Order: sequence, then C-alpha cells, then structure tokens
Amino acid sequence: MARLHELFRYCQDNGASDLHLVAQLEPRVRRRGHLEAIPGWQVLGDAELRAILREVVSDEQWQEYERDGDLDFAYGLEGVARFRGNYFVQEMGASAVFRAIPQEIIPLETLNLPLAIDRLAELPRGLVLVTGPTGSGKSTTLAAIIDRINRTHRKHVVTIEDPVEFVHQNRECVFSQREVGTDTDGFSGALRGALREDADVILVGEMRDLETISLAITAAEMGTLVFGTLHTNGTANTIDRLIDAFPSDQQAQVRITLSESLAAVVSQLLLPTADGTRRVAVNEILLKTQGLPNVIREGNTPMIRSLIQGGRGEGMQMMDDALAALVDEGVITGRDAYLKASEKARFEQYVEP
Repeated sequence: MARLHELFRYCQDNGASDLHLVAQLEPRVRRRGHLEAIPGWQVLGDAELRAILREVVSDEQWQEYERDGDLDFAYGLEGVARFRGNYFVQEMGASAVFRAIPQEIIPLETLNLPLAIDRLAELPRGLVLVTGPTGSGKSTTLAAIIDRINRTHRKHVVTIEDPVEFVHQNRECVFSQREVGTDTDGFSGALRGALREDADVILVGEMRDLETISLAITAAEMGTLVFGTLHTNGTANTIDRLIDAFPSDQQAQVRITLSESLAAVVSQLLLPTADGTRRVAVNEILLKTQGLPNVIREGNTPMIRSLIQGGRGEGMQMMDDALAALVDEGVITGRDAYLKASEKARFEQYVEP
C-alpha cells in the first residue's frame, strides 16, 4: 500500500481538511483551521519524501514536476476521498499539500447556507460569482449548488476545473467535466468550446485571466448560467476586480455588458465555531435588483453597500451583519468576528485590551 494512502486515511478518519508534507519536517494536517503533527510519523528527508510523492502520480506527471518544480493534479482513493494535490519545491527540498475533497457532495440543506444561496440553483441565466480567500469553502458551496441543479433540472452542465474536484454523477442533468491540462489546454479554450456544446450551465473553476473573464461574461450575456470563482473579498471588490482586468479603453463597454449579465455575487469566509468542533461558512450576498445595473454602469460601487442593506428582504446581507448574527447566536466568537470584519469598531467590545 502506498504510504500516502495511510496519510490520506488519517485525514479522513480525523476530519482533516489538508495534508502538508515538507522535506525535513514530520507530516502535518490541518484540523479545524490549525496545523498539527501526525502521531507516529518522523521527520521526512527530501529523498524519502520524493519517493512517497512518486507513488501516486504517472511517469508524465513526475517528469513535469521534476522539470517545472510544480504539479497540480487530483487523486482519488476509493472509499476514502478525492484529494487535490500540489507538488512544489522549496528551500528544504520537496513539498506537497493535499486538499481533501469528500466523495459525497454535501447538499445545500446540510451546509445550512442562507436561503438566497439555495435559490441560485433556480436561475435560468446570468453570471454568479462565489469569492473568497483560499480555503474558504468556495468549491464546496458551488458543488452543492450544482448538485441541486443536478437533482431538480434537466440540463447540460459543463465544468472546467484545474483539477476536477467534486465528481458529479449524471442524475437529471448530463455532465461534461473537463480537466485543464488533461482534457483541455486551458480555461479560455474550454470555455469557448462550451459555447458550442449546448451548455445550459457552465462552471469555471477559476477566472484567472482577461480572456476567461471576458468569455464568462459573454456566455452569461448569451443566456447561459455561468458560475465562477475569484480570490476577492467582498462583493464591491469583486465587481471592481472584474472591470479592472480589462484595458481602460474597454472598461466602459464591459460595465454595460456586466450590468446586464451579473446575477449574483456571494463572498464567503470560513470560521471556526466557538466550541472548536467545526467550521462555519459566513456569506456576504449581492443579488441582481433593479438598481444594480445602473450602479455597475456608472462605476458607483460604493453604492453596493446601500443596495445590499436595502435588499435584506430578498436575502441580501453584508458580511459584518452576518458575522454579528453568528456572534449573537453563540456560533462563533467575537474575537474571530473582529479579525474578519471590515468595520473593526463594531466588534472591538469582544477583544480584550
């Protein structure tokens, strides 16, 4: 049995979200947001670690790692989980991080997300962005939304990912899951192809470059429901980031196109619960309302805060309000809310002098 399999099983049995392997260090896992050493394992030298890492990749993948010093891939261990792996090289030698991806997609009902996020699965068209830092649960939230579509609608769903994370079974929907580097050369080429593949729903794993962003907006404008992710914080910052990706002479036109195609922005954070037993998602939610297109066209993103506050009855919410609600319910600590809040003064009472 590959030694990595033993480590993967430890992750699964102990609720770890990530496995960290670093030359000259014992293996460690991330549990409830914190790194801790795995009992019974000693420090791994560079040669020993490379031998362990070699066990689960193909000859072509290993050659790529040795040539480039980086490798991204997905690996599934039957009965345990899928893992998104990243091999890299650092000062002490080889290193790797594996993110655990549950084999079973967690349904929206279990995630206990706001009802407004549930309703995103019912959208007929438009661009939906789920944003947040690495490790904030964006992929889990998107997988749950796509799973809801799969169970309730008959559509063709195309996912473009690097690598493919959650594997969806064909239920009511027909799925075409494409992995960048294996099934297609890049996000933009696969997205351009999806426009010719009768796709009703497109999931873009990451909107990394100008061409991908442009094609995603175009696909949404043409009537497709497009889901994408960005590493941005806050709904207003996300809109500014999209516009700023374009050359200045194109931004006015992009504002017009985006104003019509943007359906929702969900900004997400993942915080430990007050009792330390799990982590909980916290969301800022912006939905398309009558006033949003004008705000985008005019470049008046500071007005988005007012739009969200005025749209609470429709399910919109600011991140700080969501944090405060969880503090009041005792779900998270005031200190953790303070560390993530935009308006620190609102949560200063929870921080000891």
